[in-house]
Amino acid sequence: MSLQVIVGVLIHTLSASAGRNEPLKKDKLKWKSDYPMTEGQLRSKRDEFWDTAPAFEGRKEIWDALKAAAVALECNDHELAQAIVDGANITLPHGSLTECYDELGNRYQLPVYCLAPPINLITERSEDDLSDNPEPPTTQKKEFQLKVRLSTCKDVRLNASMTDTIGLLKKQLQAQEDIDLAHQRWFFSGKLLTDKTRLQDTKIQKDFVIQVIVNQPTPNH
Repeated sequence: MSLQVIVGVLIHTLSASAGRNEPLKKDKLKWKSDYPMTEGQLRSKRDEFWDTAPAFEGRKEIWDALKAAAVALECNDHELAQAIVDGANITLPHGSLTECYDELGNRYQLPVYCLAPPINLITERSEDDLSDNPEPPTTQKKEFQLKVRLSTCKDVRLNASMTDTIGLLKKQLQAQEDIDLAHQRWFFSGKLLTDKTRLQDTKIQKDFVIQVIVNQPTPNH
């Protein structure tokens, strides 16, 4: 291939990629996963992409800018996403982060799952048995008496099963002892337990005790 032909191909490629630049579209991408995906699986899939993508091609600073723009876009901060793209001199031929170019003509492609959740995403809810662990509902459903020790030096027993979340148990404690949810902080083995944590995730045994710090509201004088 002659030098003129090579130069011509390069010019055509660069003009096609870098010459046309559309503003970021505000339309949300809609797509369906091949299988129902939980929020945790989506996060893992995204993390894996962002960890590996810069190792193959392109410039790290451009990948960092694209990641920041993708996060801003999903948070509905369209102006910030556009500012990030413009600041990094990223060209969008189709107004989408699915295909873009830097000022050197390097091509970057973001998978759709990095830009929007699928329409068949499984939402994880603290009070239900939907989580990253798709266990049968019958697993570890046997109830037992969970001993909870309040910071007021009072011991309380709750009806619990290993699949119960801390958020669910907090509501049970509120009903029994009239302790507002916002004033309960649950600890086991020195670790703060979040509302979405299940008992089975804490590795607690049935004769162990969970500590609950009760933050009483300051009385108004």
